[in-house]
Amino acid sequence: MKKELRPVHDVVNCDVCGRTILKGERAETYLAPGGHRHKVCDLCSVRAQQEGWIRESAAGDLPARMPRSEPRRGVLGRLRRRAAPEPPAPAPAPTAHHDNGIEHEEPRPPAPRPRPKDPRHVRAIPTTAQAKVERALELFNGSSHQRTVAGLARTLGDPFVSAQPDATQGSQVTVVVAWELSWYRYRVDLGDEADPVMMLDKGEEIEQIDEGLRDWNARLDTEGRVLAGVADGGGD
Repeated sequence: MKKELRPVHDVVNCDVCGRTILKGERAETYLAPGGHRHKVCDLCSVRAQQEGWIRESAAGDLPARMPRSEPRRGVLGRLRRRAAPEPPAPAPAPTAHHDNGIEHEEPRPPAPRPRPKDPRHVRAIPTTAQAKVERALELFNGSSHQRTVAGLARTLGDPFVSAQPDATQGSQVTVVVAWELSWYRYRVDLGDEADPVMMLDKGEEIEQIDEGLRDWNARLDTEGRVLAGVADGGGD
């Protein structure tokens, strides 16, 4: 009888950062609104809690129903809330004055222009490649992806790091963080003020990365922040 070989370690990915859970690394199950279950690595537990996810092991300690923030209104109260708002007060009639027996109307002042509800803030884009890289690394170090990279570095050691301005998109910089057996590629949009950093791709072999993105021109400091420039003795 032929013996069937099965993998000893099932491949599990973190549902927050997307990386593969390493063998021996603990992953917790979280419950999202609606009852959906997600696997979350230790590095992303804070971010999962900020999203409103609840650790499954602690779900039994929560009350069956969360307290309401305000007392429930009766039927009449809800009907009053649905009533149409009062019409705006009519504009005052223009005043008139008499000049030599001839009546003149005072001109009405122009109505003020309404302000946009959600004004879009435009971030200035640096013009030089070096300035773009420095700004991109500043945004990367302020994101949750930097904490993920710092945690991996504590386990896997110092990585190879590259930060290259995009040749076609002037507002974007590509950041690659790589180890011998895993790598991650990020896009930093210098014009996006709300969510500038996004992980685009990941893999296992450095040879999978485009050759133009393997110019290791950055590094990690002792606190896991990405800095421009290669330290003495860094990778080729």
